[in-house]
Amino acid sequence: MTGIYDFSANTLDGQPVTLETFRGKVLLIVNTASKCGFTPQYAGLEKLHKTYAAQGFDVLGFPCDQFGHQEPGEATEIATFCTTKYDVTFPLFAKIEVNGAGAHPLWAWLKSEKSGLFGGGIKWNFTKFLIDRAGRVADRFAPTTSPDSIAPKIEALLKS
Repeated sequence: MTGIYDFSANTLDGQPVTLETFRGKVLLIVNTASKCGFTPQYAGLEKLHKTYAAQGFDVLGFPCDQFGHQEPGEATEIATFCTTKYDVTFPLFAKIEVNGAGAHPLWAWLKSEKSGLFGGGIKWNFTKFLIDRAGRVADRFAPTTSPDSIAPKIEALLKS
């Protein structure tokens, strides 16, 4: 059976990482973009990361350029933007696709585990998947869902 810990991805600086590294943690996996109307959510995602990291929580950001060409930059540009504009310290991964034939296998799995309101596809940047400590998809949130509003669900998973 495939689970979240069976996947790997390259970090923004090109280093391969297996998601096994995050075993036992609560995760919020997000497709991100630097030039999107939802880009200010980086601040809220970073706040969640800093608030709950010591309790076993991580945000994992996956830049994606599939929606309106809103993540056109290369890895160094994305890293510079995220750290200088939003002081991002959570892990960022290499730019990926979340839909279509080129979708990263992790994202294909996430979508198969938890469909959205209008089906399985990712509709826009900043779609979020909440993963419990056992590596199961606990919830899926639309791009319009603010990071702050997810905090109670994160807290509940951290306690379980």
